[in-house]
Amino acid sequence: MANHKNVFTHPKSGGGWVNSVGGKERPVVHRTKEVAVGVGRSIAREEKSEHTITRRDGVISEKNSYGRDPFPPKG
Repeated sequence: MANHKNVFTHPKSGGGWVNSVGGKERPVVHRTKEVAVGVGRSIAREEKSEHTITRRDGVISEKNSYGRDPFPPKG
C-alpha cells in the first residue's frame, strides 16, 4: 500500500468533520460525521487504500481496507 494514499476521517477543531488523504487535509468541512465518512469511503475506494475513522475523542472507531490488503482474511 505504499503507493496508495490512506484516508483518515476525523473531527476538525472548531466543528465539523474532514478527510485527510495522504497526510493532507481536504479543504471540504462536512457538517456531520456520516457525510464525511461517506466521502472518505469513496476516496479510499478510488485510491484502493485504507480508510480510518476516528471519534471526537481521537480514538479509532473503524478501519477498512479497499484494496491491496497485505493480510487478507482466509476463506
